[in-house]
Amino acid sequence: MTRLQDALRTLGPARLKGIRRGLEKESLRATSDGGLAVTPHPAPLGSALTHPNITTDYSESQLELITGVHSGVEQCLDELTQIHQFTYRALGDEMLWVSSMPCNLPADETIPIGLYGSSNVGRAKSVYRIGLAHRYGRRMQTISGIHYNWSLPGVSDEQYFALIRNFRRHAFLILYLFGASPAVCSSFVAGREHQLEKLTSQTMYMPHGTSLRMGRLGYQSDAQASLAVSYNSLDGYAASLHEALTRPYPPYEATGIMNPGGEYNQLATSLLQIENEFYGTIRPKRVIHPGERPLHALRERGVEYVEVRLMDLDPFVPVGIEAGTIRFLDVFLLHCLLADSPPDTPQEIAALGRNQHKTAAHGRDPAMLLERDGANVKLTDWGAELIEACEPIAAALDAAHATTGYSEALRTAQTLLQEPGRLPSARVLAAMASNFDNSFTGFVRAQSQATKARLLALPYSAALQDRMETQAARSMVDQAAVEAADTMPFEIYRQQYVSADRLMARRVGNDEHRVGEMAAA
Repeated sequence: MTRLQDALRTLGPARLKGIRRGLEKESLRATSDGGLAVTPHPAPLGSALTHPNITTDYSESQLELITGVHSGVEQCLDELTQIHQFTYRALGDEMLWVSSMPCNLPADETIPIGLYGSSNVGRAKSVYRIGLAHRYGRRMQTISGIHYNWSLPGVSDEQYFALIRNFRRHAFLILYLFGASPAVCSSFVAGREHQLEKLTSQTMYMPHGTSLRMGRLGYQSDAQASLAVSYNSLDGYAASLHEALTRPYPPYEATGIMNPGGEYNQLATSLLQIENEFYGTIRPKRVIHPGERPLHALRERGVEYVEVRLMDLDPFVPVGIEAGTIRFLDVFLLHCLLADSPPDTPQEIAALGRNQHKTAAHGRDPAMLLERDGANVKLTDWGAELIEACEPIAAALDAAHATTGYSEALRTAQTLLQEPGRLPSARVLAAMASNFDNSFTGFVRAQSQATKARLLALPYSAALQDRMETQAARSMVDQAAVEAADTMPFEIYRQQYVSADRLMARRVGNDEHRVGEMAAA
């Protein structure tokens, strides 16, 4: 503890106030009866290719709402709220599904893949998604979450990777505290093997589950399980990704780049098509230049921020995340940065994967044991140790920001460790049981309708509407400009983008205008 407190003192209030954050929030568009809306991306929202705040994730039916970078927690949430307000006004009778686990889904092949226009970069984004469908199925891609982007000034690559290693070690606590997906509509697992229990004919669940999204039914891949990616250094991490992006993978080679009819099946036959296909609870990130691959950006200029990827949507909060949760994440990430972080090993990496699956499926079981340094430890005991170690960090953040919010967020976490019935995952099951005959779809449909009404009732100015409409219109102009600037056949564009040279190259040609933005897929 003394060493951590010494490290904390070296930061000082000025650097603590230098934390920067942003949010990326995914949500399915749903019909009033709880089905997937298979309509095109709403025209009033502008271009999904070029709009800076409103795009789509995997599916044409899956919105992604993105804030800018903010120094304040409330300012970040205010922007996310305003984007929601504008979006809801464009949805008509549709609504945003407020759960991470999807609504009632149609047949897999009828889930619409995102469309981004006729430009090379737009076509590449769609082909990448077609590849995901072949590799993992479309249903898995409809799972939604909220990503938290976080940086602190003056942090080196070595320190960011130390943070990442500790985050992965302690991520079970985030899943326990904020997991909110213990149940799912039966349509999601139809025809699939699973270990869920039947609650009703239309609802499957895990009685002590916290986050099915982060468990074996979520973003998991047998192919990627062969990647024991180490986070001991930027060079090692980059080398692991480089191999996965360039090494042919026989099952994907069998699928091929194109089908016999000349339609694209995927961007590449390597284990990963592009960097963002690599699933993980946290990623090192760097803003890319036009025409640049993300891996090249990391190698060239180092880590700029980390992207926390394991957060479920909180169905009880209008925009899916609240200020207390963000403040806890700030404290937690600082602890991960400042605490000792020994190198990881293949054995530890495997144990962390098992801990993640145990917590996702059984985290609220009072007897749950996790693996730590070759021994078993109770989840709640380990979590209590971490929260206690975070107390000086919360106090320092409170002092820097003249607030009590960080310590309050920590006290809330302490309470949740002792009272698991108050966890979001437990509240979801309780609400389903008390008001909706244990129906996942019934609960989330009602919560989604109430959330829409609540956000539409908030004060909303004509000036905000005008600004958002102008931005949407500008994005359409920007997309047209991208399409008009293309001079290269798509197949040549694809080959150049996925080439190994692109991962190492220091220059790109003018014909690859905006190609790098595909990596925001």
